Amino acid sequence: MNLLGMLSGYLFILNLAGLLAMGVDKYRAKRHAWRIPEANLFLISLLGGSIGTWAGMYLFRHKTKHRRFVILMTLICIVHVFLAVYVFYRLFG
Repeated sequence: MNLLGMLSGYLFILNLAGLLAMGVDKYRAKRHAWRIPEANLFLISLLGGSIGTWAGMYLFRHKTKHRRFVILMTLICIVHVFLAVYVFYRLFG
């Protein structure tokens, strides 16, 4: 498997993990159960799952009223998108 394929798989898994983490945390929040720490949600995002975590935030309407969380998650996502565009143009441009 080539590097691009491995990177794509890595990003797919992390984005899926971010999406699922937001869904699980929302489910647990409704039931007043043990929650996923925000630090873990940010870690998933920083490691490459920012689009999935951001999408999960709005899909599940979870943590959208926490201004700091929304701003930081959006900034991480924007940085990752710019980084992806930069890498794409460096490799294929």
